[in-house]
Amino acid sequence: MSVSTPTTVPDPNDPETLHVAVAAIVDDAQRVLLARRPERAHQGGLWEFPGGKCEPGESVEAALEREIHEELGIRIGTRRPLIRVPHRYTDRSVLLDVWRVDSFEGQPHGREGQAVEWAHIEDLGERAFPAANLPIIRALQLPSACLITPDPGDDHDAFFAQLQRRLDEGIRLVQLRAKRLGDKAYQSLAEQVIERCRHSGARVLLNADASLALQLGADGIQLSSQRLQQVNERGLPDKLLLGASCHSAGELVHAQAIGADFALLSPVKPTASHPDAPALGWEVFASLVDACAMPVYALGGMAPADLDEAITHGAQGIAAIRALWES
Repeated sequence: MSVSTPTTVPDPNDPETLHVAVAAIVDDAQRVLLARRPERAHQGGLWEFPGGKCEPGESVEAALEREIHEELGIRIGTRRPLIRVPHRYTDRSVLLDVWRVDSFEGQPHGREGQAVEWAHIEDLGERAFPAANLPIIRALQLPSACLITPDPGDDHDAFFAQLQRRLDEGIRLVQLRAKRLGDKAYQSLAEQVIERCRHSGARVLLNADASLALQLGADGIQLSSQRLQQVNERGLPDKLLLGASCHSAGELVHAQAIGADFALLSPVKPTASHPDAPALGWEVFASLVDACAMPVYALGGMAPADLDEAITHGAQGIAAIRALWES
């Protein structure tokens, strides 16, 4: 994926930051509408998701509706928050307030003379975008639920049967977490999980070194918060996903600094497995995510019924072990 050089993330509450309403317009074929920036504009010639700056006193949704009609000649319908991306270029700071739009009226066209094209979500990496757009692409490509597997126990047949049920019901991102297994047993389990996930169109992340993920053909790795603090670089090809488990603002900052693609932030609610760990609550969760320029899943006490609440507070979606495994 070709992007301009990212720099330090700004404070999204800074009045000097340019607040921009952005639409990721997705059709039934899972294509997203792109517009090419004019050559004379900032970041000219690059592809972007359409939108424009919020006027003083204007709500984000009002700005979104106005800008999309002015730029593309359509009226947007169903929409939901996707991600907020604070970003600092060398010459300006922006806050992209991005909404996913799944329905609209009219035929989109470049009313301001700009080129517009539909592109499949999975092919967005072939385009050149401004650096601030990279988290938007990741958010579009990631599902709204991340299943963390429980320990497989002694009955691996039952484990695989349950995994297949979850895959058949639509799970598309799996983190293979089996702390009690030794290296050889984990590798054997991973090989079979990867095969099943690939057959079902799901991606699987290993709680292991990047070398094992590359060897087995996994889709990436998930760093525990402890391992996150021990690394200072991504150490993984761009084509693979790097997830990071975080519990604080500092860990989110570090995850972003090493080039993580997304984070799990916990615990949002009290959990049975860690009853003494203080829960963040939704308001603190939202404030931490608001300053973060990458997709973040809500973890800890989550259930499918919490998905809308999580998205409302800035999450990519929810991550869970028991609630997604047993539901």
